[in-house]
Amino acid sequence: MSAPQFDPAAYLAQLEEKKNRLIALLAPFAAPEPEVFDSPREHYRLRAEFRLWRENEERFYAMFAAGDKHTPILLDDFPIASTRINDLMPRLKAAWQLSSALSFKLFQAEFLTTLAGDGLITLCYHRPLDEHWQAAAQQLATELGVSLVGRSRGQRLVIGRDYVVEELDVAGRTFSYRQPEGAFTQPNGAVNEKMLNWAFDALGERQDDLLELYCGNGNFTLPLATRVRKVLATEISKSSVNAALANLADNNVDNVTLVRLSAEELTEALNEVRPFRRLQGIDLKSYQFGSVFVDPPRAGMDPDTCELTRRFERILYISCNPETLAANIAQLHDSHRVTRCALFDQFPYTHHMESGVLLERR
Repeated sequence: MSAPQFDPAAYLAQLEEKKNRLIALLAPFAAPEPEVFDSPREHYRLRAEFRLWRENEERFYAMFAAGDKHTPILLDDFPIASTRINDLMPRLKAAWQLSSALSFKLFQAEFLTTLAGDGLITLCYHRPLDEHWQAAAQQLATELGVSLVGRSRGQRLVIGRDYVVEELDVAGRTFSYRQPEGAFTQPNGAVNEKMLNWAFDALGERQDDLLELYCGNGNFTLPLATRVRKVLATEISKSSVNAALANLADNNVDNVTLVRLSAEELTEALNEVRPFRRLQGIDLKSYQFGSVFVDPPRAGMDPDTCELTRRFERILYISCNPETLAANIAQLHDSHRVTRCALFDQFPYTHHMESGVLLERR
């Protein structure tokens, strides 16, 4: 990750530019003006990773400008990162400076934190990790009050847990989420909470069923499941599936069936192109789907999956790439119209933005 251009004084102007860009992209579809959900100006990012740069026998946290891997930007703190990360950075640096077991061939440090205050640090090495590292890491984890993961080629040693626990409030209910080390999580917790509440409101109270594609660790699944009769959710990542299953159990959400299939595979199953063993025991025809929720990767939905969503009365779509969102809407525009639109500023001081639309059948 490259260092963003951190300038709180310019934040509102940048947010207005994003809003105008989204309006322009969705103008061909007569979309309403987007609801805009801003970000905290600093300490909003819950995860960060740093390369370690060595100068004069000392290691520093380093980041690099886009396209330049040779000129480090040395850091003592990182104002866009959570206060928890900023508290941990100097304490971790002091620890590795005092311990060769921790510092020898250490090349990267990754932080994962939560709004709820949990923390996990991953340390990456160009060497095998032995009992001396484990003893030092155990002491460090205790001193910092975090879990710690050591990684080297063919090794992954866990001190404590390999996940953090987040708590997010949606419509008056607090949901608990396990967020695994190395798996995708929303980086901006405050904005993620706003996204969840917007999606919860946009879906509304329903008496039918929901299909969810790309469900990840169940970030949206948990609150949306309380709005419908039952949910069929899909995800291809094994670590995300395991986290989602744990999150469903931890929150006593019992109306969700989760299958490890890609969106493309589920499309084939619903179109009866071919059967899948992972769907054994699941009667797809028993579902009365009224809505589909999608949160695809940056490439958006492939044409077949996009065509699948056309079957539903309501398409609730969260996107991390407004260009592919617009391309998908273009495919659906003849049958569905955009009735709600939102901009979620997950990534301040960058050109990236998260957006959401509700499409309803004409």
